[in-house]
Amino acid sequence: MERFFKIKEQGSTIKTEIMAGITTFMTMAYILAVNPDILTAFGKTGMDWYAVFLATAIAAGVFTIAMGIFVNFPVALAPGMGLNAYFATVVVSTAGSDHPITWQMALTAVFISGIIFFLLTITHIRQMLLEAVPDALKHAITVGIGLFITIVGLKNSGLLSVSVETVNDVPKGTFTPLMGFESVFGMGSFTDPSVLLTIIGLALISVLMILNVPGAILFGILGTTIIGIFMGVVDFNNLSTDKTPWIPDLGQLSFFEFDFAGIMGVGIVSIILTFTFVELFDTFGTLVGTANRAGFMKNREEGNKRVGKAMFVDSIAVGGGAVLGTSTVTAFVESSAGVAAGGRTGLTSVTTGICFLLSLFLAPAVALIPGSATAAALIVVGVLMMQAVREINFQDLVIGIPAFMTIAFMPFTYSIANGVSFGILAYVLLAFVANVFGKGEQKYKIHWLMWILFVLVIIRYVAMGGH
Repeated sequence: MERFFKIKEQGSTIKTEIMAGITTFMTMAYILAVNPDILTAFGKTGMDWYAVFLATAIAAGVFTIAMGIFVNFPVALAPGMGLNAYFATVVVSTAGSDHPITWQMALTAVFISGIIFFLLTITHIRQMLLEAVPDALKHAITVGIGLFITIVGLKNSGLLSVSVETVNDVPKGTFTPLMGFESVFGMGSFTDPSVLLTIIGLALISVLMILNVPGAILFGILGTTIIGIFMGVVDFNNLSTDKTPWIPDLGQLSFFEFDFAGIMGVGIVSIILTFTFVELFDTFGTLVGTANRAGFMKNREEGNKRVGKAMFVDSIAVGGGAVLGTSTVTAFVESSAGVAAGGRTGLTSVTTGICFLLSLFLAPAVALIPGSATAAALIVVGVLMMQAVREINFQDLVIGIPAFMTIAFMPFTYSIANGVSFGILAYVLLAFVANVFGKGEQKYKIHWLMWILFVLVIIRYVAMGGH
């Protein structure tokens, strides 16, 4: 083990690596409860909670171990926050339409995006795309997804109420305050135990985080669940071993549940591109950030080589997660917690992966966690993702306006795709105008791939009638 992972060479010890792996697991174990709740949309997508739990634990375990063994990199993978919310939103928002997108179709889109991701990686086009998109837009995507996740958490908890009444034959859900309508958005009722429990969960997780408690989100969720028992919010019917057995029932896994025929007539292209595009930047930031913190980038050539290998494993994990029955699997930023604890080799990742596989035997306990607890975690995760806003120079409007559109369009149109699309359109247009007609000396780089994306986005909206 010492020789295989080159532990001494990295200035670490076996004990330190194992403890770092457990630390990483504790900081991201919340995904075991949150991901099933999001992908099932609390029963609205048609996916089975236990099947998603199995897929989450297995995907996180297998691909995190693969990252440790084949790359010797202390990075953990699991179904990514943001893209899982996008997955569920696509399914729920199209339900009842003429061309509904089922969860099987959405999984198919994730699988295809994984194939695209793999091809982009082995052909090195992925690295070109990372250079093409301005850093400000990359940070804006992170911030926008954070706000999107926050909206999901607020809405699912009941802390945010959304009116869908009709006033004068006009849907009140159509946000047109100038027409004299009352606010579409409002505060949930504090007499609702679920809403009250969400507020308690928010307070508990926040306090644990400012006290720098390792695994603050996980312990906050568990603490909120215990409080929820006394408030009568926890549903002990979920403890049924028929639905969620203590011994993993892999027969309930939604394995290879794809619908290739169905996706042909539902305008799935833009959805596939969104999965691919967002994952592209999310993974890049996580891998490079973790490599920097671990000190791998001091030798830039060696660091880039390791990050390249990590991208290869990550690209396989995207499609592999879809085969197992979950949304896009990606590198987790929480891996930095393990690095901060001293993790420097793949043994950290292997330890984290083993913890995820062992968690397969905890399904009934995880099923007890109420939606209020996971909703509180979603809101806090939104706070963490919001931190990237400080990297954006809003005083430079050529950068600031596209970044703002990226951030604003995601939560306010309830679409990650819209945010990314309008950010690209705005940047290419404004940078071009500034370069051609601007009086300043500053020239803004517009990579040729950005022009291609610009055209593709326009085609997307024209073909879809603006939807």
